[in-house]
Amino acid sequence: MDEIATAGKTDPVELRKTLMAAYPAAVKVVEKVAEMAKWGEALPAGKAKGMAFTLSFGSWVGEIVQVADTPSGIRIEKMWIAADVGTALDPGIIEAQLISAAIYGLSAAMGQEITFADGMVEQSNFHDYDAMRISQCPAFEVAILENFHKMGGVGEVGTPP
Repeated sequence: MDEIATAGKTDPVELRKTLMAAYPAAVKVVEKVAEMAKWGEALPAGKAKGMAFTLSFGSWVGEIVQVADTPSGIRIEKMWIAADVGTALDPGIIEAQLISAAIYGLSAAMGQEITFADGMVEQSNFHDYDAMRISQCPAFEVAILENFHKMGGVGEVGTPP
């Protein structure tokens, strides 16, 4: 969506707000995550931000990452997550689930992969799937909103689309 917005000379946040105008809870998520990340502020050379947004398992989720181009490659510096889960029964657990799901998704984005041999998956669990290490993880900021009309899931929804 960021690329579509850029090709159309539209801000990615504004495009999502326009597309989600019929869903007030969704717009609030987009606005909140953009506010948290200070979307639109100028960044130094070699840094950029990108946004992901989805409705997953009944929860609206917006995520923004800030990356830096370093001599050793791309480094994810910070990630902001806003999620509207309807009624948040345990905000601490919700935050932990959103962050852990994001780390899982970022692991795939940064090159970790599931491999196959002879038609079978080679990895069976986290002991042989090389997920991001703590030193590779970005800083996280999470906001939990409760504007949606029903309770949604949180276990997988933090995995960036």
